[in-house]
Order: sequence, then C-alpha cells, then structure tokens
Amino acid sequence: MAALNFQKKGFEVKVYEKASEFRRFGGPIQFASNALSTIKAVDDTLFDKVMERFTFTATRTCGIKDGLRATGFSMEEPTMDKPDWFVKFDIMKQAADMYSLPYTGVIDRPDLQEVLLEEIRARDPDAVVNGCHIVSYENHDLNGKAGAGGVSVTLSSGAVEKADVLVGADGIWSAVRAQMYGEEIKKSTPDKLRRQGCHYSGYTVFAGETVVNVGDFFDAGYKVYIGPKRYFVTSDVGNGRMQWYAFFALPPGTKRAPSGWGGVRDLGQPEQGLVDYIKSLHQGWSEEIHYVLDHTPDEAVEQRDLYDRPPEVLRSWSKGGVTLLGDACHPMMPNLGQGGCQAIEDAFVLGEELAQVQTTADLPDALQAYYRKRVLRVSAVQGLSRMASDLIINAFDTPWSPRDSLGTSIQSVATTMLRPFLQYVIFPLQFLFLYSFFPTGGMGNLPKELEKDWKQRHYATSMAAFEKAQREGQTVRPSFFSKDDGNQLAA
Repeated sequence: MAALNFQKKGFEVKVYEKASEFRRFGGPIQFASNALSTIKAVDDTLFDKVMERFTFTATRTCGIKDGLRATGFSMEEPTMDKPDWFVKFDIMKQAADMYSLPYTGVIDRPDLQEVLLEEIRARDPDAVVNGCHIVSYENHDLNGKAGAGGVSVTLSSGAVEKADVLVGADGIWSAVRAQMYGEEIKKSTPDKLRRQGCHYSGYTVFAGETVVNVGDFFDAGYKVYIGPKRYFVTSDVGNGRMQWYAFFALPPGTKRAPSGWGGVRDLGQPEQGLVDYIKSLHQGWSEEIHYVLDHTPDEAVEQRDLYDRPPEVLRSWSKGGVTLLGDACHPMMPNLGQGGCQAIEDAFVLGEELAQVQTTADLPDALQAYYRKRVLRVSAVQGLSRMASDLIINAFDTPWSPRDSLGTSIQSVATTMLRPFLQYVIFPLQFLFLYSFFPTGGMGNLPKELEKDWKQRHYATSMAAFEKAQREGQTVRPSFFSKDDGNQLAA
C-alpha cells in the first residue's frame, strides 16, 4: 500500500521482497471502515478491486456470546432467561453509517497481494524485486543533518543501492528496526518471554478454517465466545468459509500444531487428534463451538504465540532518512482487527508528509513529522487491542444467570454488571474512535450500494461452497497466518 501511494505521489519506488516468488498463501485480513476509506483515498481503482473480492461482516450481527450457554446458533436478543448473546456490536454498523463509510469485513491476503501488485507493476514493471532483502543501511549526512544526504542500503545479494528514504515495512521481526534500535533479529530470552524487543502477550492462538453451514451463517458475521480463562472467535471469511481462533493463556513455546509462520508449516504435520485436543480445552463449552471444531480437519489447524510491543512514545521510529511502518513499529494484538488497518493509515500519512517536501534535505524532518502524527493514535489502538485480550481472559468470566450455576464467581457477577456499560459506553466510544480516521470524508450512498451488490454474490458463492464440501469433503488451503519474516521494504 505504501509503495502504491508513493508512486501516485510521483516518487520512484523499489520494493525488496525476501520471497523468491509470490505464491498464494495466507488467510483473511480484516479491513475496518477506517482502512477502507484510506484505501479509496489512495486509489479508486484499487478500492474497486478490493470490493470485488471483499466479504462484509459488520453488515450482520457481530458481538460477544456466552461461551458455555450459547446453543442452536440463536439470534435472539440477550435476556436473563436466554443469555446466548452477551453483547451485540450494533455500533459497528451504526458508526460506519454515522460517517457514511463502507462496512468492516475481510479480504484474502493472496487477493489483496494480487491487486496491489497489479497496480504497482502497471506503473513500473520493475518496482518489485523478489528474492532480495535488506541486510543493513547507512544514513548519509548533509550539512550536519543525518539522512539528509540519502541512505545506502546493503542487500542480501551484496549490492548496495542508494535512496532518498528507506521505509522498513518488514513486519514484527523487522531487520530495519533491529539496526535502528540495536536489537538482534529474532533473538529470544531463554524463557521466550521477550523476542527482539517484543513481549510475549501471555497467549497462544490456534486457528482453523472450515466450510460449514451453521445455523446463523447468513445472520452473524463475527462472534466472540467468552468463558473461563479463554475465548473462541468465529468469522465468515467468504465463499462459505468460516475461520475460527481459539485463544489460551499458555506459556510461550507450548506447541501442538504447525505455526504456518511465513507460509511454512515448520513442524510438519499437526499432532494426531489436534482438534480433539482443542475440544478437550473447551469441555463443557457451547455446542456451537464443538460443532465448528467437529467440521474442521486436523490439517487445517495452525498455531502461533502472540507477541506485541509497548508503544514507542519515548523514541521515534524515524531516524535520519529511515523510518518504520506497520508491524515493524507498532505490532498489536489481533482482537480489534486493526493491525493491517493502522499500517494502511501509516502509508497514507507518510505519503502526505513526503509529498510536501521541497528538497531532499528536508526529508528527515518529514519522517519525524510522520512519526509525531501517528504515534498517539497507534499507541491508543495498541493499548485497546491489548486491553481487550487481558479483559476477556483475565477479567471476564461466564456471565451470572439466575437459571443455572455456570457462572457464580465474583468475576461472573462483575461480567454481568458490566454488560450495559460495555454495550452503551465502551464499545460505542471504541468504534467511533477507530473509524474517526476517514480521509475520503463521507461516501454518501456508496456503502449501501456495495452491501446490496455483495449480498447477492455472497449467498450464491456460499451455497455453492456448502454443496461442494458436502459432496467432496473439506479442502485444506495453504497456511493462513500472515507472513512474519518477509522483508517488504520500499526504498
């Protein structure tokens, strides 16, 4: 996204990609309303292509369900006698409507990669260099200002390239950040609680994908099942597919499944009975969860430990003619689905700052301005993302109900008492804040038109997928975790 935005601003761009070739791997990535507005502000054609491949989730019911009591994929409003739904996120759609923005949803990473490459290569066929990554860089001074004289970049091929600016968009284990902050790439402490300046979040996540026509498939977009010390998430991700995540508070390195990290299944085949293992960790939980797991083959399950970083409010992620973008500078927990969204916002703001520069000597100042404009917002989103995980696992429990004894702890009572506060205060403020970055301005009737067009396609493709799965069985796709060790760098 950054490369395309820079091209449209008139810059010559080179993207160095570690992978020798682009292959279709990776699962869905969520784009919330703020990201969709930013994509359209960058390029209308790109936005149209994304929408052709998009699956809306926020057009339907999303929210938190009772992980122990939910039954029958009910869509009824939550009551004391029928507490299937704990909180519904109606505000996701309402906030988008308030700003007249497209609704939150998902797109497959391979589809996104394909359309981005099309647009970038249409402007410069040689803009993307595969099989080559950044080894190191050097800022050059001009009149005593670091980086004002450009940046030399040493590549894995041994070549040295010169650029005015280097943007490290190389993910959480960033090589560019390692040099900037004096880190050692991917080096972990013996207990694995810290890795290249990142902290283990306390959670490992199993993720799987299945094609299954659950009772609320066309009515619910995104569901979070809460319960004691864990939570389970399901989301419609298009073409009849449902992706699920199971979060557990376990020590780092508690491996039971391939990580899929970087598109490589690094532990070979998953353990026999992996789905049964995950089911055992949800003993006594909702039949809805077990129904989804029962329709997931072991081969479709992967695992990764979750790391993030504290916000960089005390040191800039720009130094001289070098800056960072996305997970390279502000990795965050996945609970709000804002990791990719904030990277897209970064790309937009950075392009705006660079476009105002009159001489190359002013580029370091523009990179610092970019940092200052982004750091407070991304720090808040990082904090909200981490808080969501900690609250769900450590503070929330099975809500109290007078009809049974499933939730009787103090935490259960507190969880129940928090419901109206979450429904009418916390979640509205959260989504209004997240969607408040929309450089296009309101889009009038376009969001409704996009939803109408998508709904017809979605029903047809989903039903076709259900019929195929029933006839031929489940198809296990390539690794769907995002690639963490690529070196996608714009120089």
